[in-house]
Amino acid sequence: YVDQSREHEAGTTFVGLLLNWSGKGPPTAEAIAGRLPVDIARTYVAAIGEAGGAVLGRSPLWDGMRSRPRVPDGCDHRYPAFQAEQRFVKELRPPRYERRQVGSPLTEEMLLPARTGQGVVELDGPLPDDDCRRLGDWLQHYPDMALSMGRTSTDLEFLRFFPSQRRLTIASAYALTSLDGLRHLPNDLEALQLGESRQKLDLSPLARFGSLKSLWLDGHSKHVEALASLTSLEELSLRSITLPDLSLLLPMANLLSLKIKLGGTADIRLLPRVGRIRYLELWRIRGLSDISAIGEMPHLRSLFLQTLKHVETIPDLSSAVALRRVGLDTMKGIRDLRPLASAPMLEEVALIEMPQLQPNDLRPLVGLPHLKAVTAGLCSQRKNDAAEAMFGLPQVSGPFDWRKD
Repeated sequence: YVDQSREHEAGTTFVGLLLNWSGKGPPTAEAIAGRLPVDIARTYVAAIGEAGGAVLGRSPLWDGMRSRPRVPDGCDHRYPAFQAEQRFVKELRPPRYERRQVGSPLTEEMLLPARTGQGVVELDGPLPDDDCRRLGDWLQHYPDMALSMGRTSTDLEFLRFFPSQRRLTIASAYALTSLDGLRHLPNDLEALQLGESRQKLDLSPLARFGSLKSLWLDGHSKHVEALASLTSLEELSLRSITLPDLSLLLPMANLLSLKIKLGGTADIRLLPRVGRIRYLELWRIRGLSDISAIGEMPHLRSLFLQTLKHVETIPDLSSAVALRRVGLDTMKGIRDLRPLASAPMLEEVALIEMPQLQPNDLRPLVGLPHLKAVTAGLCSQRKNDAAEAMFGLPQVSGPFDWRKD
């Protein structure tokens, strides 16, 4: 899958899809034809082998889909297998989340009652006013379902048909020129995702959403100071946005999750004073070299660092008393893992694409009293096997619930 939606990231991306299919034998192209994905994410080619699978052939997986959905970043390379087990093997509980695609013309089938009341309704494209009105009326019965759209027109005036919508995702706002249409949404909007567009959008309209709990922004920084009024935020993701430092986030006393991806926010010294962060993700941030502030975050439970070219040292983590999981992905400047052993309650370590490390570099982690799982991705099967034998522990698997105490 060649993703050309972002010039700065144009290239080949491995995308994993979990299809709504199960059978007694291996899948065939005919068996899975027309099956829609129940989950999709950027992942690793290693996910195939790690799950005990194999490449069996080719199939036009996108057939039957009205449009290519937004492809979110994945978690770790065990996630696809974990999701498949949850949905098709273990059958621990009925699904709690659903993804529904709707488009023009709106049909009765598209407006069947929701099974869970949780999930997302994806718009394939613009709808006529009458269809917008019908869909808006339907969504009023499901306040916990998000409305998601891809490329939009130049404005958001169609939101006048969704006056009670509290969760909105604009995955690719390519043609959007203004956020003024957000005035049609209620003040108690809870979640907003705003993808990149050709021009930087004025964020001033966000200031009135004082109840907003989750915000995801891609590349928009005009009047970014409006974010300081979002004091109820619990989750914040900033992509391709450069801040001089993190002082803008200081009023966010309830912040639990912070993701900073791309951009050039190289000064993160204020991290320990921002909210009560439990999950921190730093990814490909230009110029970032000093991450010592991470060692002073007592609430941090899960840390994920990826492709930070100038970071060569992990800070002492003895004050990170809540830290349970650490993921290091393509952190090629890191050669000394001894600081990880200073985390008092560390349970899981995932090392991905870390060819500079040798099995003995992991030895400081052997025998940690709370360590339960280790993934050694040292880019060599021989090295991986040696590291796994040294620990005798399972690999890190599945998502980590950083909200849980």
